[in-house]
Amino acid sequence: MRTVFHLDMDAFFVSVEELFDPSLKGKPVVVGGQAHERGVVSAASYEARKYGVHSALPLRTAYQRCPQAIFLDGHPTRYHEYSGRVFEVLNGFSPVVEMASIDEAYLDMTGTERLLGPPLHAAHLLHEKVKQTTQLNCSIGIAASRLVAKVASDQAKPNGVLWVLPGQEAGFLAPLDVRRIPGVGKVTEKRLHACGIRQVADLARLDEAFLEEKFGKWGLALAGKARGLDAGGWFDSEIGAQEDPKSISHEHTFTEDTADTGQIESTLAQLSVMVGRRLREHGLYARTLQLKLRYKDFTTITRAHTLDHATQLDIEILQKSRLLFRTNWKPGALVRLVGVHAGSLAPAEGQMNLLDQDQSDRWRKALGAADRLRDKFGEKAVSLGSAVQGAYRERTHENPAGLPGKRPEPRT
Repeated sequence: MRTVFHLDMDAFFVSVEELFDPSLKGKPVVVGGQAHERGVVSAASYEARKYGVHSALPLRTAYQRCPQAIFLDGHPTRYHEYSGRVFEVLNGFSPVVEMASIDEAYLDMTGTERLLGPPLHAAHLLHEKVKQTTQLNCSIGIAASRLVAKVASDQAKPNGVLWVLPGQEAGFLAPLDVRRIPGVGKVTEKRLHACGIRQVADLARLDEAFLEEKFGKWGLALAGKARGLDAGGWFDSEIGAQEDPKSISHEHTFTEDTADTGQIESTLAQLSVMVGRRLREHGLYARTLQLKLRYKDFTTITRAHTLDHATQLDIEILQKSRLLFRTNWKPGALVRLVGVHAGSLAPAEGQMNLLDQDQSDRWRKALGAADRLRDKFGEKAVSLGSAVQGAYRERTHENPAGLPGKRPEPRT
C-alpha cells in the first residue's frame, strides 16, 4: 500500500520572524508589506487570523480588519534558508521528496517501514526532527494519496499529525466543506453551492455523468477527489516529477501610481531579471515576450512580440520589454501595474541569438554565476544596473525562484 506524507510548516513566514524577534509571539502579525500598501498578505499569525486576516487578502483590508496587527515586509532570504533546512531533514526520511512550495512538501514513504517503523511512528520522528533542526512547528498528514494527505495536514494544524487509514478516505472527507478539496476556489465553490453541493459527501453522492455535464473534465476530477483519489489538478504526476511551465511571468503593482519613466523602466528591468532567472532555472527559452500595462483607471493592455530566436537572457528580455513599453505607453499617463510575460517556451535555444555567440556565451556564464549568488544571498544580491532605481522589493510568496529541492535537473 502506498504511503504519502504531506508536511506543512505552521504559519511559516510568521514563525521565522518570531525566531529573530521573540516579542512578536502571541501577537497579530501580518507578513507581506505595510498596511498602507497595495500588496496582499503573504502570511498571518494565528492571532491575526481570528480577525479574518488570511493570505492573499489585500493589505489595506487586513488593516481594516485588524488595525492593531504588526505589519512586516518579510525577509525572503531567511525563508529560503529555513526552507533549505527543512528540505535537508526530509531527504533523510525519504529518497522521493517534492517541495510543493517554500513551506510544504510531499514525501513518498512507501517501503520505509523497515528503517523508520509504521507511518505514524515515522511521522512523529519527522515532526520532532524538523522542530529540533529549525525550532519551527509543522503539521503532517498521512494517507495513501497526495490529496488526502494534504487535507489531513490541514486538519492536523497547528503542530499535529493525522493519519487517514487506507479505506477510510471517503469517510474522512465526507463531512468537510467542498472548499477543503485542493483546487476548489471561490468560483467553483459558488457553482457547486448552486447545485446544492456544500459538503464533500454531497459531491460523492452525485453521478459522474452529471458532474461531467456541469463541470466538464473538472467534474470527473471532482468525483475522484471526493473519493480521496489523486484525480487531476495538482495531482496528475508522481511525487517529485517536475513539469515544465507553459509560461513564466512576473508583475508589480506600484504603491503609488506613477508616470516616472525611470521608475517604471527600472521596475521592468527587475521583472525581466526575475523572468530570465525562472527560465534558466527550468532550462527553458522563450520565443514570445509580452508586456502588461495597467493604468490608474484600471485600463489594462497587453502587447506581445515574437522574437526571431529564443532567449533566456535578462538583457534581451529587458530590451524587448522596454521597447514594448516605450511604444505603447501614453506619455504622462499614471501607471498602476507593469508585468513581463514569457511564452512559447521550449528547452532548446533554436536559432542564434541577436547577440553574437561569444557575447551570448559570456552573458550566460555571468548570469549563471549571478543565479548562484542569488541562491545563496537572496534575489537582491545581483541585478542589472538599470534595475536599481526602482528600489523593487522582493515579494514574499510561496514559490520563489531557487526553491530548495524544486529546481529541475539541468538540461544537457
